Amino acid sequence: PTFRDWRDRQPAARCSAPVPHRADSMMRALLLCLLLATGAVLADEHEHMYENKEEIVLWMNTVGPYHNRQETYRFFTLPFCKGPVKFISHHHESIGEALQGVELEFSGLEMKFKEDKAKTEFCSIYIDDEMRKTLEYAVKNHYWYQMYVDDLPAWALVGDFGEGRGEHDEGGDVYIWTHKKFDFGVNDNQIVDVNVTTGNRVKLATGVTIHFTYQVSWKPSSIPFEDRFDKYLDPTFFQHRIHWFSIFNSFMMVIFLVGLVAMILMRTLRKDYARYGREDDTLDDIERDIGEEYGWKQVHGDVFRPPPNLMWFSTVIGVGYQLAVSAIAVILIAIAGELYTSRGSLLTTIIFVYAATSPVCGFFGGGLYLRQGGKEWIKQTALSAALFPAFVCGIAFAINFIAIYYHASRAIPFTTMLVVVAIWVFVIVPLTLVGAVLGRNLTGTADNPCRVNPLPRPIPEKKWFMEPAVIVLLGGILPFGSIFIEMYFIFTSFWAYKIYYVFGFMLLVFLILVVVVVCVVIVCTYFLLNAEDYRWQWTSFLAGASISVYIYLYSIYYFVFKTKMYGAFQTSFYFGYMLILSAGVGVLCGTLGYIGANVFVRQIYRNVKID
Repeated sequence: PTFRDWRDRQPAARCSAPVPHRADSMMRALLLCLLLATGAVLADEHEHMYENKEEIVLWMNTVGPYHNRQETYRFFTLPFCKGPVKFISHHHESIGEALQGVELEFSGLEMKFKEDKAKTEFCSIYIDDEMRKTLEYAVKNHYWYQMYVDDLPAWALVGDFGEGRGEHDEGGDVYIWTHKKFDFGVNDNQIVDVNVTTGNRVKLATGVTIHFTYQVSWKPSSIPFEDRFDKYLDPTFFQHRIHWFSIFNSFMMVIFLVGLVAMILMRTLRKDYARYGREDDTLDDIERDIGEEYGWKQVHGDVFRPPPNLMWFSTVIGVGYQLAVSAIAVILIAIAGELYTSRGSLLTTIIFVYAATSPVCGFFGGGLYLRQGGKEWIKQTALSAALFPAFVCGIAFAINFIAIYYHASRAIPFTTMLVVVAIWVFVIVPLTLVGAVLGRNLTGTADNPCRVNPLPRPIPEKKWFMEPAVIVLLGGILPFGSIFIEMYFIFTSFWAYKIYYVFGFMLLVFLILVVVVVCVVIVCTYFLLNAEDYRWQWTSFLAGASISVYIYLYSIYYFVFKTKMYGAFQTSFYFGYMLILSAGVGVLCGTLGYIGANVFVRQIYRNVKID
């Protein structure tokens, strides 16, 4: 049977895996320049053009349990044997492949372009008791392995159970598949299709010798070379009508929120301006008794007071700017370059783009710190360069210790760690410093519409639902509601073998998220200021950033109800990287919220007469 036949019988999400291809030449050149500068080497160039009887290389990648996608091991950690061919040129992996645990090893099988091969034995193994237990464990846990031929992936199961036996049944027979049949589709002199069918089920038993065989056949195919990855995609899943409905629903939410903000700006604020602008002789007795002014104008002398923990605030705002620019750049590159078809290239691109946009962090974070009166700009710049990379690497390295304990292929090699550190030291830190210097010299001084009073004004008591903590928690609900359907598709692509390729959807959802976050935070800021609470800077940031809480809660729901993951390694991997994703989206949305609130606050105080 083929792996696809078995996979389609599984109750879990249907399986597709990341598929390899080469990105466009410009992206390869940019990535090559970065990695060569830091001592890394990209994968070898391959034209995918073959002459008759030219050697074809079958790479064995990783093996692991089907339900734990990230728990993978080198293929030959299982007691399998290699074919007779011993010499092959070394595969140079990219930094993205290394971080994703790609472990390509030569299979030793002899294959030649357009040359059929009858059933041939390539090796045999003697099964002792330890080997039998190892293979039985692999079969029981649905171990499957991945192969690559000409950058095209193929999958196969290690083995199967006896008739009528389930994975949790004790006793009974266990079998492994010992024969592989490779069917290649050829269009002119290029490989456009590969299928692997396993056969010859052999019972596992101690003291027997198992012989492994393979067979190769070549057939002409009409599939164009540029479309050879289409069969790995799942348009019925990603272009399902519920996906379109979620976009429509989010768009209607945008219309509602924009209308709500417009109402506040055009009606409520107009009334406020009219009330603040009336002369004393037009006031009635009650208004004269209670005082002319109440509401957001009362805090005009404190609204532009620097927020507490200024260094941390300016740093997270700078990081948010950088994440926003990086997100847009990666999405556009993915749309233009089809990075979903390239093994490890999406992660490599993310690292490259984040490093290249480091001046953005220094520019906006350093400029904000200067305008708010900060003095320790070097310390703030160092914090900007280190904060998010240290957070990501800290979690990644903690998970890495668990991967090392399990001897998993996800364990990051020491040389890759050195490459990451080199990127930070020689690229991110200098570029952040350059951005900080430019930000300090080009953004100018603070141009606040109102003077800041020497002494802070006491904050009056207000109802519980107007407290900043409540506003912060409520601020993330609508933004999360605008993206949670898209989060399901993203989670499924990363944790359940789907290939995410609809980056146009992602760009549209990202733009909707920007509008929703800005509108929600503007409304929250208005209510806060109207309650005469001038602590709007941190509140606006945290109101947008609270979406991270709901994303993480949703990830818990997804883990419990949508996956069959198990084990300490997979669980820690899942929740560790979900924490990174949630925090990154939170900082990004928090920065968007602050940007919108800052423009709103400056506008309303610029248009009101202050005594």
